Amino acid sequence: MAKKQITGKDELRSIAHAAMLQRGLLPDFSPAVMAETNQIWQAAAASGAAIRDLRGLLWASIDNDDSRDLDQLSVAEPVAGGAVKVLVAIADVDALVKMDSAIDGHAWNNTTSVYTAAAIFPMLPEKLSTDLTSLGEGQERLAIVMEMLIAPDGTVSASDIYRAWVLNRAKLAYNGVAAWLEGTAPAPPTLAAVPGLDEQLRLQDRAAQALKRVRHAHGALRLETLEVRAVFDDGALADLRPDEKNRAKELIEDFMIAANGVTAKYLETKGFPSLRRVLQTPQRWDRIVALAAVSGERLPLKPDPVALDVFLAKRRDVDPVSFPDLSLAVVKLLGSGEYALEVPGQPSEGHFGLAVKDYTHSTAPNRRFPDLVAQRLLKAALAGHPSPYTHNDLATLARHCTVQEDNAAKVERQVRKSAAALLLASRIGAQFDAIVTGAADKGTWVRISGPTAEGRVVRGFEGLDVGDRVRVELVHTDVVRGFIDFAAVRMKP
Repeated sequence: MAKKQITGKDELRSIAHAAMLQRGLLPDFSPAVMAETNQIWQAAAASGAAIRDLRGLLWASIDNDDSRDLDQLSVAEPVAGGAVKVLVAIADVDALVKMDSAIDGHAWNNTTSVYTAAAIFPMLPEKLSTDLTSLGEGQERLAIVMEMLIAPDGTVSASDIYRAWVLNRAKLAYNGVAAWLEGTAPAPPTLAAVPGLDEQLRLQDRAAQALKRVRHAHGALRLETLEVRAVFDDGALADLRPDEKNRAKELIEDFMIAANGVTAKYLETKGFPSLRRVLQTPQRWDRIVALAAVSGERLPLKPDPVALDVFLAKRRDVDPVSFPDLSLAVVKLLGSGEYALEVPGQPSEGHFGLAVKDYTHSTAPNRRFPDLVAQRLLKAALAGHPSPYTHNDLATLARHCTVQEDNAAKVERQVRKSAAALLLASRIGAQFDAIVTGAADKGTWVRISGPTAEGRVVRGFEGLDVGDRVRVELVHTDVVRGFIDFAAVRMKP
């Protein structure tokens, strides 16, 4: 029997399913999880003096066009003296997903939703994540609200956290909002249909820009790595297109970073332990210094995020076309973030890339388990109850979530490589300009564009290091295994 040709989404979904199992992730929900889910018929109902009614505010969500698992809403109001009060509402997922339930057990195992080129493997059943625990347009939902007073200089001068009822007035998409904010397109119809929302979003944008300026002054890194999205035509893979940053994405990113900082500080002031998100000082700083020297720039010999951000900002202005490649090299050399137990009164690792000391993950509880854990800690602190997790629980969770996040990233990368291998299968012998994205004893990897793809250098890799530019020739692809093999032809200046 002839071997079935791999052409598109169905085959890539099968590859993703197998990769999930191989990495210790559960691609399917168990009968116990589905039985629990089917018993949940409506969103949580709650009342009491501790729960505020904020349904009258102009809340809106901004996410990807096709996103249905909406974790956060935002709204702002001007304050005397040029300050802005920003409210970020996070879906109260814990109201329906109880600790130690079967649903919670599945979420604990995977720790994150896995977004592959062909299929999404949600951390929570879709009846919850895209409906009952999603802050969908027109839906009244319970939320945890992070209230922040953003001073004119961009600092968070005051903050508070509380529970509230919220109502999403408009489900907006990044690209449409970004084009409108940048003045290249009219307001999206959903935005224009809500009186006052345009002024509201411009106020949010102003506050986000102020937050960004402060972070960059402290050394937060301006990086622009390219993410790719698979494009299918009637089920057949047609392309892998870059999904670039824009002003609306940065607005939400700035608010989430600030909200996560507020969460971390709130838990500490209440004497609660937490799961912090940390990125340690880079061990390969010497290579980052060498990359700067190639561009005629000098960095200090000891890690300095402010100096690195100044260098990155300059290179983005001088060579914007190549800046994503430089960003990718720096990201690889910085290393991966991880979760760590934070005990009040003990030193915190902080996050080198964001240039913040107090940082946790708390703004995406439909998609990430550490955020659900943070939500349970917050609700216990708000109610005056003891922590639902011991220090040992959180230390174990930190290690487990770090490992599973890495496994999820490997699944996403493998399926992305399978998709790229599918697009490149007919181009054996073609040559491409590439940048080295990984160099270690286990192998050397490069990234090409057109399509955006990463593969291994199997010949001529001697002497290559992260950030080097090289001409490569495609020598082999294996769609099922996600292998793309190159031979280095020559170094590029």
